Amino acid sequence: MTEQVFTNARIVLEDHVVHGSLQIRDGLIADVSEGSVTSGEDLEGDYLIPGLVELHTDHLEQHYSPRAGVRWNTTAAIQAHDAQIATSGITTVFDCLRMGADEDGGFPRGEMRAMADAIQAAEKQGRLRSEHLLHLRCEVSADNVLEHFADFETDPFVRLVSLMDHAPGQRQFQTMDQYIYYYKKKRGLSDEAFDAFCAKRIGDSQRNSTPHRTAISKVCRERGITIASHDDATLAHVGEAIENGVRLAEFPTSFDAAKASHEAGMSVLMGAPNIVRGKSHSGNIAARDLAERGVLDVLSSDYVPLSLLHAPFVLADEMDGISLAAALAMVTANPARTVGLDDRGRIAVGLRADLVRVHRVDGVPVVRATWRQGQRVA
Repeated sequence: MTEQVFTNARIVLEDHVVHGSLQIRDGLIADVSEGSVTSGEDLEGDYLIPGLVELHTDHLEQHYSPRAGVRWNTTAAIQAHDAQIATSGITTVFDCLRMGADEDGGFPRGEMRAMADAIQAAEKQGRLRSEHLLHLRCEVSADNVLEHFADFETDPFVRLVSLMDHAPGQRQFQTMDQYIYYYKKKRGLSDEAFDAFCAKRIGDSQRNSTPHRTAISKVCRERGITIASHDDATLAHVGEAIENGVRLAEFPTSFDAAKASHEAGMSVLMGAPNIVRGKSHSGNIAARDLAERGVLDVLSSDYVPLSLLHAPFVLADEMDGISLAAALAMVTANPARTVGLDDRGRIAVGLRADLVRVHRVDGVPVVRATWRQGQRVA
């Protein structure tokens, strides 16, 4: 039996903060009490919060493919990603792997399967600090998305699947102004090349999107995998999500879609960088607007791991009616519940001792220590 005691901490529970002490026994939270005790590790008044739960991050891909055409050593990329995740206070991370590719983007079949195998091998070899699960980002407009998805049909680490369509005029890119910036100006395409680019993607979407959504959703429901919609913009999109059994609405691009998703019982997810910056990088609705109107449930670090810890403090500091406990629940209890991880995400007796010591006077919070199941990992 192993025991640890932390004292003189501001312990963030799901709905309030207490100054007190916490006891860990055999990797689980054994006791939480108000007031300090005479023995144990003095946390000097720092916050003690649940380990963060990250549902959507593209961060691993940045380490694996840091430049166009460059592939880094897979294990080294995973370790670099994992180290930054853990030191940002994230103890459970869903690594996004892209399903579906064409000549312009994505990865060929087998490459993401190899990445998943490398993640699981790294865990078995004791290389990883945080727990890594899989989130398959399925580009439903792609001809080969079902082939890529089939490579994971028996993988128990797949716990989340999102349904995406990035064709022009769809969801994230409702206006051509946004699409022109992302795909024409940034890539230096001529008018003729851009017209051909758009025509192909619109055709792919019209041909593939509905049947691929239906097929992937069916498999996920049968296997008990949480389904996410992506960039829903209209009430019709939300209706489609309801029919497919979606539980997580990722990055809705309009207030109407976010509100309808929330009222339908889905968890509405937005980017923590959006909160920190105060706006969407693609010009869609700001996450703060959804938080202010009470329809924001979950935050994701997306492309900046530390933003997942930073954003709740920004919300608590700058938005009336949102406490620090409620803001931190968006990155702990709420995402854990959404994907059925009921053993973590909260500081409560009997749950996993996934914990983070956070120091903050003002500005950006600092992670002083991270524990996963009672073992210090950062």
